[in-house]
Amino acid sequence: MKTELISVGTELLLGNITNTNARFLAEECASLGLFVYYQSVVGDNMDRVCAVYRQALDRSDVVILTGGLGPTQDDLTKEAVAKELGKDLVLDEKVLHSIETYFQKAGLKKPVDLENKQAQVIQGAKVFLNENGTAPALLIEENHKITILLPGPPNEMEPFFTTQIKPYLEQKTNSVLFSCMVKMAGIGESQVEKMIPELIEGENPTVAPYAKTGEVHLRISAKATSKEEAKQLVEPVVKQLKEMFPEFVYSTDDSSLEETIVDELLQRNFTLTTAESCTGGLLAGRLTRAAGISKIYHQGFITYSNEAKKELLEVEESTLKEFGAVSEETVLEMAQGAAHQTGSDCSLAITGIAGPDGGSEEKPVGLVYIACGVRGMILTEKHHFSGNRDKIREQAVVKALTLLRYVLTMVPRELG
Repeated sequence: MKTELISVGTELLLGNITNTNARFLAEECASLGLFVYYQSVVGDNMDRVCAVYRQALDRSDVVILTGGLGPTQDDLTKEAVAKELGKDLVLDEKVLHSIETYFQKAGLKKPVDLENKQAQVIQGAKVFLNENGTAPALLIEENHKITILLPGPPNEMEPFFTTQIKPYLEQKTNSVLFSCMVKMAGIGESQVEKMIPELIEGENPTVAPYAKTGEVHLRISAKATSKEEAKQLVEPVVKQLKEMFPEFVYSTDDSSLEETIVDELLQRNFTLTTAESCTGGLLAGRLTRAAGISKIYHQGFITYSNEAKKELLEVEESTLKEFGAVSEETVLEMAQGAAHQTGSDCSLAITGIAGPDGGSEEKPVGLVYIACGVRGMILTEKHHFSGNRDKIREQAVVKALTLLRYVLTMVPRELG
């Protein structure tokens, strides 16, 4: 069934909040075999909400609206849908009781206008009570069209959809979509695409590349009458990709690069220390997203100045004078010093010129050196990144993680 998402709220148009609802619903609909062909964002204006909803009804089978169900005057979604469907709004006693109970439990006084606003529902709609807020969800099915109204706050919308709306929609679809993400690091997207043209051109399953700084993500999706059947279509493609890119595939279960690395370190009981100059803690921040990192992460050094590199990481003054802070020799000593200072099994160091100034003809903006040591084995890399300061720093972090993963594959597991 053709599906359309309409997000209502002027705050979305102004960029005051990020529209996470659309992403969540698009992924959930895809898993149900509902194909989202259109997404719209419209402000809190009756005429415009009506126009967008009218257009959606003309071209889609399922229309899901989020937001605009609150108690204030600018919450117009329910009224606009009722107007377009030619239906009245009627007081629902169960909703009214649910709202009163919610405020009683929270120890709050119920606003006077709630009874006249949120307790009213579209006549003939299927009503779903809100366990996490006050606005109910509504579902209207007529003329082979399904309209769903959901509250805007994600902590209300997501539970609503998962526990009440999704089971309803599952009964309406005769197919499901199963997807798996194959993630790679250390190889370029264009190189991958050149090697798998037949897979990308396939119809079922499909293989779609996704842009990701320093990584290549491929989403493999298959449509079938059941999840198990769709999964069986996806598995051979995943296996083929792993066989084609054995050095580069790091995840097929949606784990991030840092989660994969931390899991490997935990399995080997290897400890880690990082030393950063131009990335200023971004590497440490990325690693500490992963669960369990506290068990193996010793310390993170941020050594912007030459003095800090000498005092904290044992970088020789002669090295800095002869080769400079941004050099292979310096980053090597940074990694060695970080490991020595903390007694870590692994160390990861970055130094470079992120810009926008500070570059020269010999050492331009974007020049970055990375060093990784694991149990005495140490490798260095030289990179020339392009883009603005943030982009250069982000690329440096991904390349550092990729190098750590690569060095770990070179160290025999029996040493862990």
